[in-house]
Amino acid sequence: MPPVIEDEIKATARGLGFDLVGICALGPADTAARFTEWIERGCAGHMSYLARNADVRVDSRAPVPGTTHAIVVALNYGGTEPRGPIARYARGTDYHDVMLDKLEALHEWVRTRVGRPVPGKAYVDTGPLLERDLGRRAGLGWFGKNTNLLNPQLGSFFFLGALVLQLELTPDPPFDADRCGSCTRCLDACPTDAFLAPRVLDATRCISYLTIELRGAIPLAYRSKIGELLYGCDICQDVCPWNIRFSRALTEPLFEPRTAITTADPREFLHLSQPEFETRFRGSAMKRAKRAGLARNAAIVLGNRGDPEDIDPLAHAIEFDPDPAVRSHAAWALGEIARQCPSHASRIRDVLRSLCAAESDAMVLAEVAAARRACTDEIE
Repeated sequence: MPPVIEDEIKATARGLGFDLVGICALGPADTAARFTEWIERGCAGHMSYLARNADVRVDSRAPVPGTTHAIVVALNYGGTEPRGPIARYARGTDYHDVMLDKLEALHEWVRTRVGRPVPGKAYVDTGPLLERDLGRRAGLGWFGKNTNLLNPQLGSFFFLGALVLQLELTPDPPFDADRCGSCTRCLDACPTDAFLAPRVLDATRCISYLTIELRGAIPLAYRSKIGELLYGCDICQDVCPWNIRFSRALTEPLFEPRTAITTADPREFLHLSQPEFETRFRGSAMKRAKRAGLARNAAIVLGNRGDPEDIDPLAHAIEFDPDPAVRSHAAWALGEIARQCPSHASRIRDVLRSLCAAESDAMVLAEVAAARRACTDEIE
């Protein structure tokens, strides 16, 4: 018998490089009520864009009226890559661009295959769709206790995308099983206790949110727990048994880590000018943090590693960085170095005293005062 269009779609998607592909019918989202409750609890933090389109997200037919089905795809981004200060997903070319190009190519193939225009749209993480919901509905996996979609042959180190179409297709069976069992490794490993319960993430405590989405000051309670994580966090995925066993090596060349990103010292990110930031991170998902956010994160990393060699770079940031969040976190970092290296506390106190005279921002002055107290405590 000739192949049905669903089989051809899946073969074409795999030929474009996707690792997983499934089909589902659009309609009311299974997780809509939980998503609404999560927003109302404040778990989204400053990600106000999630609430703005909440009424559209509850039904996957709403973003593109007339669409009936979705082709849902996943693309591996290399869970076997070594751990590091930058989350694996952000080390190469921006996944939005890579995924959208492939999905648009798939959409064009569908138009050619059916011989007529097929209204639809590709989505990758930026539209009002609950993609995990569609992924489970299309049979790609189940919701792990760390809230990621987990696949039994791939783990969770993959990107999700969806092509919604005005085209009748036969759906795949949904993935109804829960294969996490009694395991709680992801919940136990989180440094900031971001999981309120299995499958309930408080984004305001999550290191990925704090280092990427949050603008301004990172709460004091979480700074030391960030450790040397500069951008994002993979910890809850690293410890997952499904990832330990089934993660795969990179297969998409565009996701190969950029040397200029993965080998840079945090001091480089601390001192990037805006033009330098735009040049280094052109075509990278790391643009999301903005220059000031990345410099702020670098200051936290330098404070946590406690190296006296970082005193001068941090002092330079306090004196010259235009963003008060960067200056305040650099002051905090100097206080942390004083605590970890008491023999340098006098020098740090003198540096802070000289810098304080030219500062007018209340947040920065408060951090400088706290850092100076830390120096005094260590001297005494």
